[in-house]
Amino acid sequence: MATELYMPKNGMDMTEGTIVRWLKNVGDAVDKDEAVMEIETDKITMESESPVSGVLLAKLYEDGAVVPVLTTVGYIGEAGEKIPEKESVAEPSAVSRSATEAKEAAKPAAGTKAPETGTPLRPGEYHVAVIGGGPAGYVAAIRAAQLGGRVILFEKDTVGGTCLNRGCIPTKTYLKTAEYIHHIKGAADRGIIVNAETRVDMPKVVAYKDRVVRTLTGGVAGLLKSNGVEVIKGTARLKTATCVECEGKTYDAQKIILCGGSRAIRIPIPGVDHKDVMTSDDILALTELPARLGIIGGGVIGCELASAFSAFGCEVTIVEMMDRVVSMFDKDVSEELDKSLQKNGVKVMCGRKVEEIADEGGHPVIVTDGGRVECDKVLLSIGRASDLECLGALADEIRTERGKVTVDDTMETCVPGIYACGDINGRVMLAHAAFKMGEVAAENCMTGAGRKCDLRYVPSCLYTSPEAAGVGLTEEKARELHPEGIRIGRFRMVANGRSLASGETEGFIKVIVDDKYGQILGVHMVGGMASEMIAEPVALMAMEITVNEVAGDIIHGHPSYSEAFAEACADALGCCIHLPAKKR
Repeated sequence: MATELYMPKNGMDMTEGTIVRWLKNVGDAVDKDEAVMEIETDKITMESESPVSGVLLAKLYEDGAVVPVLTTVGYIGEAGEKIPEKESVAEPSAVSRSATEAKEAAKPAAGTKAPETGTPLRPGEYHVAVIGGGPAGYVAAIRAAQLGGRVILFEKDTVGGTCLNRGCIPTKTYLKTAEYIHHIKGAADRGIIVNAETRVDMPKVVAYKDRVVRTLTGGVAGLLKSNGVEVIKGTARLKTATCVECEGKTYDAQKIILCGGSRAIRIPIPGVDHKDVMTSDDILALTELPARLGIIGGGVIGCELASAFSAFGCEVTIVEMMDRVVSMFDKDVSEELDKSLQKNGVKVMCGRKVEEIADEGGHPVIVTDGGRVECDKVLLSIGRASDLECLGALADEIRTERGKVTVDDTMETCVPGIYACGDINGRVMLAHAAFKMGEVAAENCMTGAGRKCDLRYVPSCLYTSPEAAGVGLTEEKARELHPEGIRIGRFRMVANGRSLASGETEGFIKVIVDDKYGQILGVHMVGGMASEMIAEPVALMAMEITVNEVAGDIIHGHPSYSEAFAEACADALGCCIHLPAKKR
């Protein structure tokens, strides 16, 4: 039966769209997810993709036609296949409406149980087995249980994964401690007399961090229990496509979700096994502060730990191979962060290749192609690699690329019924992206809805002092993808009333906008509360709100940090009230 192409509804307020042009002619072969037409809404121009592979059988509307959303505009099927007669060009066809309604009905509503699908469970069988209890895994297990599934989760360590135990939460606890130190040192400027030197009691710092971690991991364990998820502690691996082996026992499941997470990378250089070389996992258990800490790698983890340990009183040096720190962020963010780190006492050495870690009198020395860094401890912070141990007997069958499991947008691997979420697939190695991937995989396992995981607007946050955050395209990428032109809006935090009153005047907000339609392509910021402020741009970009609407229609509280975002949007349009007039 021929499959309908219809005018998509790509926004809450979208009622119609214009077919700018067809990208395929009748009779042309079309692959699944291949663009077949270009459409224009009142906000943006975008390509519409085919839901199936086949041949374009018919185009019901020509280029330039304005079509109501959810109206059938064409058909794809096998060559020579007949299509239904066109019913109306003014309203969505009955066929289109029923297909759309059926598709919408298949999507589970939050907090509701979907009807059980698939074959009945055999004795001892589970609907879903999840390997790994990190952000992707525990969310997937809970969501599958919410939808009525019998779910089992395997975790070799403590639920919560790297994020809760060795990553996001422990480092942010340290960074909050560092923030207290910065506030104490700046108190005199605000008229607060502090007659004490700051000194860090590292065992107490570690103990506080451990309490926070225990509280959160205990909370996750409680959530799993309350949702009826069976948790097995041990190292689990695939035995077959429907069977998991863990500590000598086997468990059968109709669907399996792999959430093996990641592990810290160790570079193969001479001296990397020196007793004083640590990974990011190790440094968070350190109870004695080193006088000199060398950090190899100026990415997110390296910069955050540099920010924390320099505030604690360590002499910190970052050695980075790239020409700038956090090179995955917009270049302006990197430059601002570099200045901030050095202002706070961190030495930053970019463009340096580490050749070895030598030993001098029992102390490690980072030897680079541009100098030496004498240390008491060295932190290896060059990234994380996907942990593929859970693939087990299917390691040669499940497709991987560059050490990461390959999945489609539904999170399914090349083996039907096996999904992979979070760091193991390497799409976006962030906990909040893993949450969404796990949720999507669970819903697809339980309902067969084929829901896709949209990772276009995943924010990246950096919890240094000041914080940094970004979403969407960097300026460099935007210029590459939009050669017809972009606009840049900027607003420095020193001109923001709340920032000035709070003494957090470093940083800026930068908005990148499509010149033709006003679509927000990227937002990047450095400043107080940046990790919180980025939520607004993320939401607006996902809803296709234009820069014109942000600057012209949305009112922000005053005084607030978030006003700076609206000011940057206004600057992109050349109408920012709180910036000096630009020379014409």
